[in-house]
Amino acid sequence: MNRFWRALAFLPAAAWRLAQGRLTFKLSIPLSIVLFVCILVWSFYHIRHQQEFARQNLIVSADRVAHTVKLGLHYAMMLNSRDDIRAIVENCGTLPGIRAIRIYNKQNEIMFSTRAGETGKRVPQSDPLCQACHSSLPPLLNPSLPRRLYGRSTDAGADVLRLASPILNEPGCSEPAGCHFHKESDKILGVLDIAFSNEDSQALIGASMSQTLWLAGILFFLSAGALSLLVVVLIKRPVSRMIKEAAALSQGVEPVAPPVSQPDELGMLAAAMRDMGHELIAKNTELGAQKDLYRNLFEGVPCLVTVQDKDYRLLRFNNAFGERFSAAKGEYCYKAYKNRDCKCVPCPVETTFETGQSVSTEESGCYKDGKKAHWIVHTAPIRDASGEIVAAMEMCLDITERKELERSLKRNERKYMDIFNNIPSAVFMLDLADPSELTVMDCNRGAVAMHGSDKQALIGKSFLDFFPNEDRLSLSQALVTGGGVNQVRRRDAEGREHYLSINASPSAFFDRPVLLVTAIDVTKRLETEQQLIQAGKMATLGEMATGVAHELNQPLSVIQTSVDLLRRRVDRGEQPEPALLARATSLMVAQVERATRIISHMREFGRKAPLHVEPVNVNEVLTKAFDIFGQQLSLRGIELVWELAERLPDVPGDPNRLEQVFINFLLNARDAVEERAEQAAQAGEGEEVVRRITVRTMANKDYVTVRISDTGGGVPACIADRIFEPFFTTKQVGKGTGLGLSISYGIIKEYGGEIHVSNNETGGASFFIRLPVAGHAGAPREGR
Repeated sequence: MNRFWRALAFLPAAAWRLAQGRLTFKLSIPLSIVLFVCILVWSFYHIRHQQEFARQNLIVSADRVAHTVKLGLHYAMMLNSRDDIRAIVENCGTLPGIRAIRIYNKQNEIMFSTRAGETGKRVPQSDPLCQACHSSLPPLLNPSLPRRLYGRSTDAGADVLRLASPILNEPGCSEPAGCHFHKESDKILGVLDIAFSNEDSQALIGASMSQTLWLAGILFFLSAGALSLLVVVLIKRPVSRMIKEAAALSQGVEPVAPPVSQPDELGMLAAAMRDMGHELIAKNTELGAQKDLYRNLFEGVPCLVTVQDKDYRLLRFNNAFGERFSAAKGEYCYKAYKNRDCKCVPCPVETTFETGQSVSTEESGCYKDGKKAHWIVHTAPIRDASGEIVAAMEMCLDITERKELERSLKRNERKYMDIFNNIPSAVFMLDLADPSELTVMDCNRGAVAMHGSDKQALIGKSFLDFFPNEDRLSLSQALVTGGGVNQVRRRDAEGREHYLSINASPSAFFDRPVLLVTAIDVTKRLETEQQLIQAGKMATLGEMATGVAHELNQPLSVIQTSVDLLRRRVDRGEQPEPALLARATSLMVAQVERATRIISHMREFGRKAPLHVEPVNVNEVLTKAFDIFGQQLSLRGIELVWELAERLPDVPGDPNRLEQVFINFLLNARDAVEERAEQAAQAGEGEEVVRRITVRTMANKDYVTVRISDTGGGVPACIADRIFEPFFTTKQVGKGTGLGLSISYGIIKEYGGEIHVSNNETGGASFFIRLPVAGHAGAPREGR
């Protein structure tokens, strides 16, 4: 039995050591231990119950025997038959399990006993036999069965129990008429003491305990096996499959085996693990992609990237750094970058370690090929999980080309500033933020010289303030639209009038819209042109002298005829009739007026025209030019055909200068017709030559065109591009100056027009003079 309990004590320790490696054992062994303890407790209490039951059954049996003995002794005691009493006691003492029967009187003396030699002995009051009743005051007359079981001893290796049973006094025993006499006050006459053995009961209890233990063992092993089987089936197998799934998922592979699908917590756990595994695979895939991306970025980024520890040693660097420097991991950064033996001062990496902040700066060094380089350096701290800075990342972006460009830009800036300041023309940079002001932001030396004031005095002023008020609006509109102005007036500090040619082009200055305006003083050029134009007019007048003389000769002849008529009447002493006198004087006045008009027209044509622009009707200018030139064409037999459009829109210009243009083209057409006629006369074809000049005007919404066609010899293609050059002429020496077409071309261009020449299909040439309609975008503003 002791070995059994020692084995039971050793079992938990061994089971625990075995359970360290497997979940099955970790679950089965504790469950088996609990089951074992439960069955052991059950067995213990069951055996105890059986023992108690057997003991109580034995005591009850002994009490029955005592009761039976007392019944058997009742009659003998009533007769006081000692022999019968002794015989009954001895006979009852032979019953199985009865070891001894004793009868005590009330003086504690053994009266009868199954054991010889005990009769007559006394027991003291303190004997357990007596204490069964006398332990209480007053003594118990009928103590309970447990109190009457008063002693336990061993006899021949068997447990012996003693049961006291009081013999109560009965009325028959105390009656005087009885066979013997006891006092009526005596409640107890004696005690029946039975000693009985529980040997049979112990044997029965042992057998029952053995059976119980066998049953407990069988029940334990069956229950443990069933529990182990349930653990294996319900837990181990699903867990093993989940372990395989988890192992596959941990490697980023979908499990091959079917998933665990059971409607309990393990099934829910398996589903959760499977979902978590799929998410883990997706996250790992994404993490791998990001890792590859970051690795590719780290290795492929065009800038130089290094990771340095707190000792400024290189922990890692990318390919770009490795290609440009002869560096190895563990080498100091300052050695790799600048071949120094100590760290740089100041060091951006050191600042990052000290402050924990990113730092940006510029550094210079050399690559391994000796080429000097410049970098923008940016450092950032690298922290561990606890937030402590363990390293620093340094990123260097090569800005060598940018530095070279900056130096080149500075050189170019100085060069262009020199050009800007030394340009002989005045150059202004105007602010376009307020087109109505056009504030001067900068200007060159030419502008300072033109205005005769300090540069600072010009900056901040409105560019429009330099010009008359009447020209401000038109000038502002022309400049803002990015156009230019050929002539604009300006008075200097001394009140002298100057003319400027202004060109504007939009630009930007530090993302701010500006206008770059170039102003050229064209006063001298215009004066020279005016002189040239005036010389051309004089030359034209010289060429028209014959025609003008003929024009003046006609009114003079009429006047001379009238005067001769009146003088003859006077010489004959005749009084002229009033009617004749009135008619003659009227005719002379009309001819004087005609001569006056011709002279006035010639004087107006020959005067120096002012630089003024106004709306002009082309048809009226052509008609006015014919008044001077028409007689010359008539004298030469040249027909002038008019094809003038009605309601012709006005064009901007000066009537006097436009008249000079048209006269120049008419003179050119006249000479071409005469030259061809002379050539035809020399060839004998004079009568077949058509002498005609056609003047045609036409217009659209933008331009007015004047076409002057002749029947001359045309313009050879080889000289078509040169006929408007100054001093170029195809006429004989003394017949042309080469200025007429050149001056005409300049005047038309000044008014925003164009001149084209082409040969006619029927012979001769046509000149197309196109002028913009007044108010058109390309037309010059009035008043300049």
